[in-house]
Amino acid sequence: MSELLGSIWWLVVALGLLVTFHEFGHFWVARRCGVKVLRFSVGFGRALWKRTGRDGTEYVIAMLPLGGYVKMLDEREQDIPPELADQAFNRKSVWQRIAIVAAGPAANLLLCVGLLWAMFVIGRPDYAPVVGEVQGIAAEAGLERGDTVLAVGERATPTWSEVHMALIPAALDRADVPLTLQAGESGTPRSVSLPLSRLPSEIDERRVLDEIGLAPRHMSVPPVVGRVEPGSAAWGVLAEGDRITAIDATAVDEWSDIGPLVQALGRRGGKAMVEVERDGERLALEIEPARADGDGGPRWVLGVAAARPQLPDKDALLRYGPLDAVPAALAEGWHQAGELVAMIGRAFTGRVAVENTVAGPVTIARAANAYADQGAAWFLSLLALLSLSLGILNLLPIPVLDGGHLLYYLIELVKGSPVSERAMVVGQYIGLALVAALMGLAFYNDIINNLVR
Repeated sequence: MSELLGSIWWLVVALGLLVTFHEFGHFWVARRCGVKVLRFSVGFGRALWKRTGRDGTEYVIAMLPLGGYVKMLDEREQDIPPELADQAFNRKSVWQRIAIVAAGPAANLLLCVGLLWAMFVIGRPDYAPVVGEVQGIAAEAGLERGDTVLAVGERATPTWSEVHMALIPAALDRADVPLTLQAGESGTPRSVSLPLSRLPSEIDERRVLDEIGLAPRHMSVPPVVGRVEPGSAAWGVLAEGDRITAIDATAVDEWSDIGPLVQALGRRGGKAMVEVERDGERLALEIEPARADGDGGPRWVLGVAAARPQLPDKDALLRYGPLDAVPAALAEGWHQAGELVAMIGRAFTGRVAVENTVAGPVTIARAANAYADQGAAWFLSLLALLSLSLGILNLLPIPVLDGGHLLYYLIELVKGSPVSERAMVVGQYIGLALVAALMGLAFYNDIINNLVR
């Protein structure tokens, strides 16, 4: 399946599932409260399929899957026969109306926990939390290549994804964070403090690890020659496919080791031996780096480029038994909810760029396709995050969203009477404007992040 078709398909699957659960929450509680539901629609626009059930509800699947709605009997929207008045939404007590409206976001939160439970039971393959190349702030803090990151702060990090996700909020807040490390697989655990307060004021949130100077082991580039520049120092000496194992008797483990050794060799002057593996044989080849002068002063080069590396097989598995997965899913859902609320706060206060926090359908579709390609567990983890996001965003106190209706009902509880029709109409216009602006921002971010960059 092509990336385009795959992205569209998984977007429809993801949004269809999340919207159905959200609207089913409203539907189920409304029916339990004695409200007559006229229509249950997944999607907007022209109906692709519809059927009227025995309960009199019209069930619809519409053309545009970017949402849905549950239409209930309501005297404010239509004339109602006297015998059906007690089934109207507006005739129910304020507490019943609160329960009906809150049921949609609640369904998404419950779905999030269920999806996380399924992910943990299936098992999500990942990479071990082992450090590769270290430089900058990370090196100054005492991290070393080969260290296993056992925890970031109080959060255990059984895989590299947990390390990455735990470091992002700390970096955005410029908060120093303790790391629990272990050298190799059997070393004694030690603690270091990662001074993220020293990060510059402007960083690219999408490249947090690069800003810290930390790279995972599985992203390390092997010291394999991919190309030799004609006329360079390595031309006629090294060949494509050579694996460099040592330079001037100093072992080379990955591509990043080569640069400093070549500079040291150039400053020393003269030729040196470069040891390589070629076609199963070990060779010692004599080479002398060439000097290249630039704005930053002289530097020495061999004239070789690395071969494009392939990611290794995943070597870690995040998995729990069916019973242990229950508290793990609850804890993870709670943690993600806290991080999402904190991220919304950062966006409102300007501590994080909004183009990196508000995703549109194109970004979601591409993410859904990428996660689905990694297996069921990864796709479930994305669905859980999207379901959580849908639930929390719907609780924002913006008219036309569930949170806006809940705000009206809370005001009604305090003042003892419903909010006036005029105030609700004004609120609807404000809410529509805010939602339209949010959607416009999402589409703008899609264009910038997926088409321009």
